[in-house]
Amino acid sequence: MSIDKVKKKELREKFGYHPTDSGSSEVQVAVLSERIKNLTDHLFKYKKDQ
Repeated sequence: MSIDKVKKKELREKFGYHPTDSGSSEVQVAVLSERIKNLTDHLFKYKKDQ
């Protein structure tokens, strides 16, 4: 359910201003969006977790 380091790195490289940028709004929104997507997928799969 959580995002692994590799996925976070990919999001930082795609949306950040530099490869280690983790504080910009764009990166934070991308990481939170990925977490929401993962949680939504999990809740559709395991309906009793709601």
